[in-house]
Amino acid sequence: MNALAQLGMVSEHPSNNQAISVPVSSDDDRKDYFVEKDGEKFAGTHLLVDLWDATNLDDPEKIDRTLCEAALAAGATILHSHFHHFTPNGGVSGVVVLAESHISIHTWPERAFAAVDIFMCGACDPNLAIPVMQRLFQAGRLEVDEQRRGRVAL
Repeated sequence: MNALAQLGMVSEHPSNNQAISVPVSSDDDRKDYFVEKDGEKFAGTHLLVDLWDATNLDDPEKIDRTLCEAALAAGATILHSHFHHFTPNGGVSGVVVLAESHISIHTWPERAFAAVDIFMCGACDPNLAIPVMQRLFQAGRLEVDEQRRGRVAL
């Protein structure tokens, strides 16, 4: 983690929302982080969020803070984040790495568009991240596609 911090790759917004301890005594004691919902068991929920007619797409610091806040709102545990600012158009690409997976973003300010990818497992609800992001981006049109990843037969 120190090497990441020196490279500026660690967010100043880490969290300890979930204390995860994995017992080493036996496989039978391990917690299953798969989700059971609506008669299905799956690894987690993956949201693909398209934000159209959006604003604030060129400020990596604001985007970092907002995506970290969105992760916390969803109940996730932040491990670190990293964002890159492109020139000359000002787009931003970045990721918030979570214990429960990730939130990533790619922005095109010249098109007023952002593509956000939210994947979370366990007790997190990635849908709770969307209103937090909408506060910053003020998208005129929001499209969300939801997938359940890692489906298993019950």
